[in-house]
Amino acid sequence: MKIKLQKLGILLFVTFLGMVVCYTALNFFDITLNGVFLDWFDRHFMYKYEVLNASGDMVSAHDINWGKLKSSFLIVSFFLIEAWVVTAFLTAQISARKASKKALTEAEKKIHEYMTKDADVEEIFPDNYKDIATQMLAIKTNMLRNEQTLREEALRKNDLITYLAHDLKTPLTSIIGYLSLLDEIPEMPEKQRKKYTKITLDKAQRLEKLINEFFEITHYNLQQISLEKETVDLSYMLFQMADEFYPILQAHGNTAKLEIDENLTVLADPIELARVFNNILKNAVAYSSPDTPIKIQAKKEEHHVQICFSNEGKTIPKQKLDSIFEKFFRLDDARATNTGGAGLGLAIAKEIVTLHNGTISASSENGITAFLITLPD
Repeated sequence: MKIKLQKLGILLFVTFLGMVVCYTALNFFDITLNGVFLDWFDRHFMYKYEVLNASGDMVSAHDINWGKLKSSFLIVSFFLIEAWVVTAFLTAQISARKASKKALTEAEKKIHEYMTKDADVEEIFPDNYKDIATQMLAIKTNMLRNEQTLREEALRKNDLITYLAHDLKTPLTSIIGYLSLLDEIPEMPEKQRKKYTKITLDKAQRLEKLINEFFEITHYNLQQISLEKETVDLSYMLFQMADEFYPILQAHGNTAKLEIDENLTVLADPIELARVFNNILKNAVAYSSPDTPIKIQAKKEEHHVQICFSNEGKTIPKQKLDSIFEKFFRLDDARATNTGGAGLGLAIAKEIVTLHNGTISASSENGITAFLITLPD
């Protein structure tokens, strides 16, 4: 019973309080504000004048100044419309930014999920992300391809270093053995001494070549090729290089056959360009058949100069030809031969030609292997 009385008391108090609030609000809006508004309206939009009434007396009259009211209404309407337009624009901008931020966040999540998981692009991106999905597929495919290339390069490099470390022992053991014999037997016959000395020299030269390959491999990762271009007399450079290679060509039974247009010039770095030709010529000599010519051709085309080196030898298989410009790739897998080197010469040549905004390609058919270089004139 006591609880019911308490609830009834609370209900009556709330009802009374509501009535007071309603009365106060009605009084404020209907009397106070209404009076203020009427006073303001009377001051600004009403004008007073005197007229004769029916009895002939002068009385005061009020009337609305419609012209001023109309002007004020138009001005207020203009500002209200402007305020509405600005508000709508700002609201739209804020909404667009929120939607854009939400879309970017969602896209970022999907991109991160796609790049970190082994999943198909269709599993991650819905149809409305078709453009992003296409680009991400291309990026991921390219990244995976580059990673695979780097892994293959690292594997080839490690194999080369392993082979080199093993091959260094053979000539070094021979050198020590023959020098020990020469030291231990001072009365050795002259003919035999010359023979052992010649073998020791050959082994030392082989050892030097292997050590140079070590330096070439380690140095390649540290170098950064930069060009200092100038006008190069290409015709003179190729003739001069053929002369310099004469001892190497002769030792292998090769000859240089030149078909070079006169007065060929290119804008290039002469040192790096000579390095390209040197690497290709070394490769041509190493893999050419004995007593065959190595052709060097150069001519002017419409917007570029074309240089071609060709030699006669074994046809390079298609699968190897596709990899011939890759770092640490060797055509000859047999380390016992003197061909091949560290497998960097053609990779460096391609890098230098590319820096010159040129192209380099290789072809091998019917025993003829050719390297074609194009350089902007």
